[in-house]
Amino acid sequence: MSTTTSYPHLLQPLDLGFTTLKNRVLMGSMHTMLEDIPGGIPRLAAFYAERARGQVGLIVTGGVAPSKQGLALPIGHPLDNEEEAEKHKEITTAVHNEGGKICIQILHVGRYGYTAENVSASNTKAPISPFPARELSSDEVEQTIDDYIQCAKLAQFANYDGVEVMGSEGYLINQFIAKKTNLRTDEWGGSYENRIQFPIKIIKGIREAVGENFIIIYRLSMLDLVEGGSTWEEVVQLAKEIEKAGATIINTGIGWHESRVPTIGTVVPKAGFAWVTKRMMGEVNIPLITTNRVNMPDVAEQVLADGSADMVSMARPFLADPELVLKSIEGRPEEINTCIACNQACLDHTFTMQVSSCIVNPRACHETILVHAPTKNKKRIAVIGAGPAGLEAATVSAKRGHHVVLFEEKHEIGGQFNMAKVIPGKEEYAQTIRYYDSMLKKYNVDVRLKTRAEIDDLVAEKFDAILLATGVTPRKLEIEGVDHPKVLDYVDVLYHKKEVGKKVAIIGSGGIGFDMAEYLAHDMAHESVSMSTEMYMKEWGVDMSYQRGGALAASPEPLPSPRDIYLLKRSKGKHGKNLGKTTGWIHRASLTMKQVHMLSDVSYDKIDDAGLHITVGETSQILEVDHVVVCAGQESLKELKEGLEAKNQEVHVIGGANIAAQLDAKMAIKEASELAAKL
Repeated sequence: MSTTTSYPHLLQPLDLGFTTLKNRVLMGSMHTMLEDIPGGIPRLAAFYAERARGQVGLIVTGGVAPSKQGLALPIGHPLDNEEEAEKHKEITTAVHNEGGKICIQILHVGRYGYTAENVSASNTKAPISPFPARELSSDEVEQTIDDYIQCAKLAQFANYDGVEVMGSEGYLINQFIAKKTNLRTDEWGGSYENRIQFPIKIIKGIREAVGENFIIIYRLSMLDLVEGGSTWEEVVQLAKEIEKAGATIINTGIGWHESRVPTIGTVVPKAGFAWVTKRMMGEVNIPLITTNRVNMPDVAEQVLADGSADMVSMARPFLADPELVLKSIEGRPEEINTCIACNQACLDHTFTMQVSSCIVNPRACHETILVHAPTKNKKRIAVIGAGPAGLEAATVSAKRGHHVVLFEEKHEIGGQFNMAKVIPGKEEYAQTIRYYDSMLKKYNVDVRLKTRAEIDDLVAEKFDAILLATGVTPRKLEIEGVDHPKVLDYVDVLYHKKEVGKKVAIIGSGGIGFDMAEYLAHDMAHESVSMSTEMYMKEWGVDMSYQRGGALAASPEPLPSPRDIYLLKRSKGKHGKNLGKTTGWIHRASLTMKQVHMLSDVSYDKIDDAGLHITVGETSQILEVDHVVVCAGQESLKELKEGLEAKNQEVHVIGGANIAAQLDAKMAIKEASELAAKL
């Protein structure tokens, strides 16, 4: 298949007047925490260089504050002096040596900071920060504009090809623009014309300071998704003023961090917000970038072919696969390790002050630490189990040069991901299975499906090492009537597709319980598993006609659940408190919209023909349900371990077979990758 006919728009150069990008893909900004920790600069240099080597047209770094006041945390380093800028030359040199181009993002967090020194357009407090913000004085506003300009000059000194000015997502510039957060009555507040002087003067000042041959990207909030946000007419007005001020490119910003509409989670349809960028096309004469949930070249190509944007930004997809563009150019899209938008190792890490990585690529941001070098001592390795841990261990071991045999007693690879992929909003997990299948073939792994590994056979084949990735089995509860025909476990429902009645109780409200509730709350017989953009926007209350500021509808219009669902847990408190930092609220909100009954402090008494007998607090009741689905944990499957060790075999246990406390693919894949790097 010809790559030029596969991706004609994606691979077409974009001439910006002074530099030609080899394609139309931008690596969007991601804060990795390497920006803040000692020794982070060399690791960032390696991280970005690997993406430049993978043929990314233009890279935008994680946000760097223009001053101490702009820091998100009381740690980190603003780019406010030449000594700091000198350090950044290690990053720019590494990228330029690989033929890439890189811009640094200038980010002042304003009231989103986790510090007592928070400042903003007005005295307000963000709902996502424990600290209120102090209003900047008029002199301080002028100084902050100068800080942005000085930061851009220092970026030029550090040999960056340009800057991206973060004017969206609810950060400081957005806080000046929106009347929701700008309550000022001086020249920086009041009318919209006054409120937008802050970003206009920043861009104009930067252009005057850096000259013409320097990229200035402005991240424009095209969709605030908060009450009191900008109207569409105001957004267009600002875009035109930013163009006049000297911006090279306008990038699309979607939603504030405090918005209650998911904008990047896996529930968001692919390229689900490209419609708003398309609406801006033709309003300005500089290139427009669209973003959010564009994770594969075919999605990007369709966006460009539809005329929705001039360029496409992918951020997390380059955590998952640094060679995404190269594989596209060479016609190898089946080898792309696709971002599944789970947030578990990227944003969840960032918002808990851990170095970012990627659930499907543990090397992301750890390129200098986790190295998959060719082996000098080739071994015969057996991997038992083709779930995420087994697949990672097998492919990395084979890539390094070992001879690998992969045993799987089922008829297909994928393990628990075969259940995850049927959950509405988690369809992308199938892409990970596709990727591993491609890698198994590429590296000539001997895959033996429908084959149960037996101890004597493994010993007879004389393997140098045996990796047990046999996974988990659902834990059986000790409840009277647990063997009643009403009772199913999550494997029965998600893998074996056993029918579930119209009234159902789910025991266990961890990640599996939430997934089960989401699965059962959708009418799988009449709905497409993947929501259309229009259906998604309607369900979450986004007005695509943009009749109100912020583009919020009067109220969300979720599709009704086809079942009456009870989600139960033994402990007290809210459901899902241990779910992901950046995605837990989405899961809770989704089930609330589907009117799922969430009960806590529940004791399970018995199950019989009448239903599930429970006690909530001190009150006993019967849930007259058709089925009870048990999602209350799992147990490791590692019965081969002792027998193999008794035969003096080298055995390593990884993934769920090692720790079954929860179905943790992040831990399983990372553990497998680290082990395979050492064998």
